[in-house]
Amino acid sequence: MDNTATSPAPLKGTTLVFATIVLGLGSFMNILDMAIANVSVPTIAGDLGVSYTQGTWVITSYAVSEAIMLPMTGWLAQRFGQVRMFVIATLLFTIASLICGTSFSFPMLVTARILQGAVGASMIPLSQTLMTSIYPPSKRGLAMGLWSMTTILAPIAGPMTGGWLTENLSWHWVFLINLPIGLLVAGGAWVLLAGRESTRRSQPMDYVGLALLIVGVGALQILLDKGNELDWFGSTWIIVLAVVSAVALSFFVVWELGEAHPLVELRLFASRNFLVGVLCLLFGMVAYFGTVVVQPIWLQTYLDYSPLWAGKVVAFSGVFGVLLGPVIGANMQRLDARRVAVFGMTTFALVSWWSTRFTPDVDYWTLALSRMFMGLGISCFFLPIFTINLSGLAPNQIAAASGLSSFMRNVGSSFGTATMVSLWDHRAIGHHALLAEHISVYEPPAMDYLARLHGLGLSPPQALAQVQREIDSQAHLMATNDLMLLGGLIMFALVFVVIWARPPFVGRGGH
Repeated sequence: MDNTATSPAPLKGTTLVFATIVLGLGSFMNILDMAIANVSVPTIAGDLGVSYTQGTWVITSYAVSEAIMLPMTGWLAQRFGQVRMFVIATLLFTIASLICGTSFSFPMLVTARILQGAVGASMIPLSQTLMTSIYPPSKRGLAMGLWSMTTILAPIAGPMTGGWLTENLSWHWVFLINLPIGLLVAGGAWVLLAGRESTRRSQPMDYVGLALLIVGVGALQILLDKGNELDWFGSTWIIVLAVVSAVALSFFVVWELGEAHPLVELRLFASRNFLVGVLCLLFGMVAYFGTVVVQPIWLQTYLDYSPLWAGKVVAFSGVFGVLLGPVIGANMQRLDARRVAVFGMTTFALVSWWSTRFTPDVDYWTLALSRMFMGLGISCFFLPIFTINLSGLAPNQIAAASGLSSFMRNVGSSFGTATMVSLWDHRAIGHHALLAEHISVYEPPAMDYLARLHGLGLSPPQALAQVQREIDSQAHLMATNDLMLLGGLIMFALVFVVIWARPPFVGRGGH
């Protein structure tokens, strides 16, 4: 067991460059895998002979197992060491990807996805932890800037990459693409970082806490993933899941706070900056994923965009992520992280408000520019929030804090995806009903429009069908605008949360 009490010296030169690439690739691959399979679900379901509803368990199974394991990152890192745990997790994730890619039945694929999510959960928080440790204190802002690029680019690249692989090769390559990357990351991390292993500490397994965590988080994640499909609390299953999750997580919190060797260090929430960062990540992901998920659906369903072109629109969100991430990170020591975050939140809110002015004939470049400037806001949101989140923590707390933060970020993305899509449907139904009320013989504009359609040679049923399509399109545009406004309001409200953080925004012990 390594009893070293001091942190290893920062890396330099080409070793630092290669280590940065390896850790960034590990994080990117894992985050990418959350989104890359989404667009392949219909193809997978058809190929393996299951319904689309059953096929969505390819996504749900991964999300549930990962959500359960993320809070355990700190315990695992202490038990096995940060470097060793990262390498093991990456190798097991790669093996699970191979099983996914060679699956010949749906049960086999779902089982492999459960394994993939469970073993790979610690990759993201540990890549963040190790990234901060290999840079000198004055350059750790740059490290976080480079790392944060993965959280912005991977969710955008996922659907585009998955769609291209499924269309041009087969759905199996959605998973097999991880093999060379995973082996490169695991091998590179071991060669470059094995001599920097963190202090290992053996402590007993908290089996009660683990059982409560599995039940509580598992029920919560299934609830979020299946809520929209099962009509939320109109479903007995959703009500049961909500009760089970609430009870199990309540007992989990009480148990962990009284446990001598807790599985999850909940006392981190007593740190003001950690709490501020977690709240911003949770609700910021609700706002961000609401727009990332709903807008492409709207583009494909009502503006006749192909999946590829809808992906290209969303891809503009990553432009400023690539350009500004390292720049902001390199200068973070000289900036007030709160001010950078406030600028990002305000920019996101203003662009969201601008997006509510779009009409059904909005052109591609207007949409692309709106996404690009929204990406500017996101680029100036994630990095300072990550910085605030980990500030004031000791080096041996970083892995646990990163795992908890990643868990809250995942809950935010799941909750944002589920609730925003559901809200979009309900708002569209409401707008449709209001618009349809104006189609009557007592409304001259409606009668005039129908007369023009008749003049173009459409029969009365054809004219009414055309009106129905127009109303449906307009209702969903209005619903999309509603969600863009809601996302902007959520992000702007977080301004009043982030200003509660207190400097200095650096860790204890030089981290």
